[in-house]
Amino acid sequence: MRRLPKSLLLACLSRQLRPRSPLPLPHPPPPHRPLPRRLPFSTQTLTPAPDAAPAAVDPAGLALLEAAELHESEGDHRKALDLALKGLARLQESHGGWSLPVARALRLAGAAASHAGLAGDGLESLGAAADIVDYLAPAGRRGKPEVAAVGAAVHEQLARAKMAVGRRWDAVGNLRRALELKGAYLDQGSAELGDAYRDVAEAYAGVLEFDKALPLCMKALGIAEGRFGEDSTEVAKVRRLLAVIHIGLGRHVDALEQIEIARMVYERLGLDVELSQVEIDGANIRILLGKSEEALNDLKRVMKRADKESEERALAYVTMAKILNSQERTGDAKRCLEIARGIIDTKDSVNPGRVAEAYAEISLLHEAMTEFETALSLMKKTLTVLKGTKEMQHIEGSISARMGWLLLHSERVAEGVPYLETAVEKLKNCFGPQHFGLGFAYKHLGQAYLETDRHESAVKFLTLAKDIIHATFGPTHEDSIDATQSLANAYGVMGSYKLAMDFQEQVIDAYRSCGPGSSDDLREACRLREQLKMKMKGLRHAVFPANSLPMLPEHND
Repeated sequence: MRRLPKSLLLACLSRQLRPRSPLPLPHPPPPHRPLPRRLPFSTQTLTPAPDAAPAAVDPAGLALLEAAELHESEGDHRKALDLALKGLARLQESHGGWSLPVARALRLAGAAASHAGLAGDGLESLGAAADIVDYLAPAGRRGKPEVAAVGAAVHEQLARAKMAVGRRWDAVGNLRRALELKGAYLDQGSAELGDAYRDVAEAYAGVLEFDKALPLCMKALGIAEGRFGEDSTEVAKVRRLLAVIHIGLGRHVDALEQIEIARMVYERLGLDVELSQVEIDGANIRILLGKSEEALNDLKRVMKRADKESEERALAYVTMAKILNSQERTGDAKRCLEIARGIIDTKDSVNPGRVAEAYAEISLLHEAMTEFETALSLMKKTLTVLKGTKEMQHIEGSISARMGWLLLHSERVAEGVPYLETAVEKLKNCFGPQHFGLGFAYKHLGQAYLETDRHESAVKFLTLAKDIIHATFGPTHEDSIDATQSLANAYGVMGSYKLAMDFQEQVIDAYRSCGPGSSDDLREACRLREQLKMKMKGLRHAVFPANSLPMLPEHND
């Protein structure tokens, strides 16, 4: 492999290359009859409704729920949880577990538990509530409005709870279910339904399902324009999301069009901070379009307008450094990064995600300048900023993956392994089991395990990596071939020469199908095959595998 692999940083803005496995349903289709299910916070199970259904909800149970809601709104989560559980017990007794009152109680108990730091209990309670409302209002069937309203609230709360622990991939299905339920009782042009469309579009974009995000975002845009008018901040917010989706789909011209419309709205309304933000976004898109001079003009306007110590000014300097570095004006680029860091280092931002993204971008620019220790130091600082912000685990996973890669190929393998292990966990939760970034993290972790003589673990993760990278890029892409070569190397180290030979043959076949441009690579792969054949014969002077780790940038071709 002769170049750096595709950066895992800020994977939420990466373009999906091939169809991936479908998102998981929030819950399996409910049975015709409710199955036994353990009651959260208890050893009991959710019981069927009593033979004689009550004429009204238990007043005492409802009073307990209302008291719990009051304490929850005041931030007294422990008291709210205690009251919700007492109400839950009474409502379970009077109405049976598979009933709407019990779902309401479980939703409130789950929300209170999540806010009180009991994430596992909160998820269990909200999951039980979701099972109940999906039983009462099966997907695809129009049920009672009150059931749909409670169901939407349950699934929204469950999505928030999952996102709070980094399970972005799982949360999307719950938000989609909440949208479906809201469509059953809300007016089709209501602001609440428009917000729901936007939230689901944003969630899909966050897990790189941009094709699914686009029609939902267009729905949200149409509703927002009808409710608030084209020159409103509400519409501009949706347009900014639409620009992100277009970037994810590779439609940079369309993205810039949306940013320009939003820019004019903010300019007319005199919203300087938002105006600076969209101009920075516009500059980044123009860089992608090769319009560096126009991008510089955008950034100059931001610097003229923004306060000297503002985050917007710092982010503008970071973007300017990108342009200068691409023009090989390294000294000027470094000066821009110094100014940006001087601003960011002194700020206690209300938005740690923005600060973390700024540090991350600065670290990548230092890496591109071959200043690896500075890059690693900034990546560590980024992880410190992100500590405790569960909703930013996608960035934490991407940064951890990048750090692990740099440490691995700086021959600090033992130091890099924990970062790669963290990356694998967080990327899988955030982007699902088939994301290409996870494939690269698996590959690098497998290589690290191979370096530390953990051969079985190495083969396991290299196999996972090969499957994902092949599915994403196709079998003849250089990253796919490199993943196959890594597996051949791993089996060769283990002495499993027949398996090593099988994968080495796959490498040779892939290079042959690439045409004359890969003749040097094909020659090297054949040389390795000959070395492997000698190894299989027990010849001591045979050397296999060769070092297959990619070189750091200063040694690249």
